[in-house]
Amino acid sequence: MRSFRDRDPIRVGVAGLLLICLSLVAGVRAGDLPFVGGDTYYAEFSDLGGLKLGDPVLVTGVRVGKVTGIELVDARVRVGFDVDGAAELGSETRAVIKVRTLLGAMFLALEPAGRGELDEGDVIPLSRTTAPYDVIDAFSGLSDRAGAIDTNQLAASLTTLADLTRNTPEEFRAALRGVSGLARTVAGRDAELERLLQDLARVSRALASRDDDIVALMDDADVLFRALVDRRKAIHELLVATADMSRVLTGLIADSRADLAPALKHLDSVLAVLRKNEDNVEASLMAFAPFARLFANVAGNGPWLDGYIFNLPPLPAGKAG
Repeated sequence: MRSFRDRDPIRVGVAGLLLICLSLVAGVRAGDLPFVGGDTYYAEFSDLGGLKLGDPVLVTGVRVGKVTGIELVDARVRVGFDVDGAAELGSETRAVIKVRTLLGAMFLALEPAGRGELDEGDVIPLSRTTAPYDVIDAFSGLSDRAGAIDTNQLAASLTTLADLTRNTPEEFRAALRGVSGLARTVAGRDAELERLLQDLARVSRALASRDDDIVALMDDADVLFRALVDRRKAIHELLVATADMSRVLTGLIADSRADLAPALKHLDSVLAVLRKNEDNVEASLMAFAPFARLFANVAGNGPWLDGYIFNLPPLPAGKAG
């Protein structure tokens, strides 16, 4: 057997790269591997109701798997789904397709029941499954059916019914006249109603496509409202403290009014004198600045005054000191 060092480095490198790529693919798609995923079961439904591949599978609100396959078998929809091995499903387990959000996202709910357990690959029959009512399909069907109604014939039928019941009590005839007027209005607004239903269908599809964004917005709004509720006590205490401070300041001003009035009056007199002597005050401040600087230089070096005298001759050398 040849040593590892004697082998072709190019082949060894290619084999190593292939092994790394296979490891990465296995790590990313581990959930799809047959020996890694959970048990697979099937359920038959009369209608799919908007359920899609990848939709979650829940048991009592806990996610235990996902939908992995959808196929048509003998005019029935067979849905395949994987379930975590930890989930316990009885032999009479029911499957229900439910609406997960207001905009039509669906999920598969399992309701465990019965003794024993379902074997892998078992099919939950149609008698133990329930399909939802799709609101978006209902609106689309309403638009198609409304477009197929002969509104003129409907108005004529209601008018004929009103003519046949002229001898009926006044209240009933008034009701029929109202219905007839309504039918004529509907007939006159046929095109507008058709456009309205078409716009409604487009709005429904747009909302369904923005499902995740709207759910995230609702979650953020819920967090904001919870934060406001949590801070409600602090906000209340702040408002109460502000009201107390306002009452204290009002009382302080009321108690000090007799003292503040003369003080403000004298302050006004002082300000008047300062305004009258504004030029003199400005000249004094300008002259005081050099004096303050020189005085600081003389007296700022210790407990003595530091200065010198101009034109003083030097002392003789023998008498210095």
